[in-house]
Amino acid sequence: MALDPTTVSTFRYVDVDVDEAAGAVRCRYALDDQVQFEEVVEIGDVPSAAWSRPGVDEAVRLLHLLAGVSYYKAAAPPVVDLGEVGVRAEDRELLRAFHVDGLGEYAARNDLDLTDLRFTGGTDPGGPSAGVEVDPDAVLVPFGGGVDSIVTLEGLRPRVARPELFVLTRGRTRFAALEEAAAATGLPVRRATQLLDPKILRSDELGYRNGHVPVTGVLSAIALLTAALHGHGAVAMSNEWSASHGNLEHAGRSVNHQWSKSLAFEQLLRDSLAAAWTTPVTYYSWLRARSEIWVAERFARLERYHPVFRSCNRAFAIDPARRATGWCGECDKCLFIDLVLAPFLTPQQLREVFDEPEPLDRPEQLDPLRTLVGSSGDAKPFECVGDVDECRVAAVLAADRPDRAGQQLLQQVVTELGSDGDAARAAADTMLEPFGEDLVPDAHAP
Repeated sequence: MALDPTTVSTFRYVDVDVDEAAGAVRCRYALDDQVQFEEVVEIGDVPSAAWSRPGVDEAVRLLHLLAGVSYYKAAAPPVVDLGEVGVRAEDRELLRAFHVDGLGEYAARNDLDLTDLRFTGGTDPGGPSAGVEVDPDAVLVPFGGGVDSIVTLEGLRPRVARPELFVLTRGRTRFAALEEAAAATGLPVRRATQLLDPKILRSDELGYRNGHVPVTGVLSAIALLTAALHGHGAVAMSNEWSASHGNLEHAGRSVNHQWSKSLAFEQLLRDSLAAAWTTPVTYYSWLRARSEIWVAERFARLERYHPVFRSCNRAFAIDPARRATGWCGECDKCLFIDLVLAPFLTPQQLREVFDEPEPLDRPEQLDPLRTLVGSSGDAKPFECVGDVDECRVAAVLAADRPDRAGQQLLQQVVTELGSDGDAARAAADTMLEPFGEDLVPDAHAP
């Protein structure tokens, strides 16, 4: 029988346990007594003894806290009961923002208001535990095979002795697009597998509410657990300045598709880590004070990655039947990647990337391109794309290239921008300089 979400009063944290022999964490949750969920996270190549290392229990606790959001969304009841989970004040602040802001897009699409969400239960775990035993020269870089993580990795390579990739797979199947890019780095890969409860993948059939969740936050928790188990001193994310910028307003709040990539999330998570560990694994975004223009300019120099990088989300669909084997060339993410690289790569180079035609050559991309540069009146797409200012700078810089003089869509959109295009051209140099706050350790700084 299908669930009626309106009949659910409480989302409950049930328990969490570790199977050391299998290298697995099992997180359990429930919607009242109607539905129970179990998520399993497997960390690869971990000796059983590593699970007893100082601080690992805190990383398991944090994973349990953040992974629940995928199941809370099935009904979005007004109360979250934390049960017997250890929760400090910093964790409560993180959890509330993780649900209210991290589920902002989900709430908008489902016409919900989560601002009155209440958290009950939880136990006091006391002060911070012992510090995690880490190698400060070992940095774990979550790697998705796209522009951002490649630039972070290559930027860190000369600055740290042991950069290693972290690859998270949802389900048992590895993604060919990601594996090809990872192999091109020549670096060791630490792996984890996230096995969502099968019921949550049948949301429509079972009557659950559905929508976007702050997946980068859950990935961050799994990466931190992996770092604690393997002794990495830092987890270096690849979230730019514009990831902190929202898409639209809903119920009086900013809705940001990329909220768990934002500076606000980064700081809240760091506060929880500092409260949990006397010497925590350092967590930061290497690109935080950088624009998408800066990242694209750096990536354009990394020619060996041009044939293998992939940022199209359709290449990473969980359902193999829906998974694209290459760039789809049709989605907002493909269009944005083409746009932001166009100032720095030739049309022929990008046609080779997208296996022709380039998204900027497709007439049907005119209106989506107008949306990216802010001339359509529509909100920024619910995708990991740059903000309007970055897109305008990319458009005018690309349009000014002699080899793009005949690119009709691009020239038309820049002409329509008028004085806004002139302002973008004047601001271009600032996009190639650092701006805004970041939390990168000095030794790792760009």
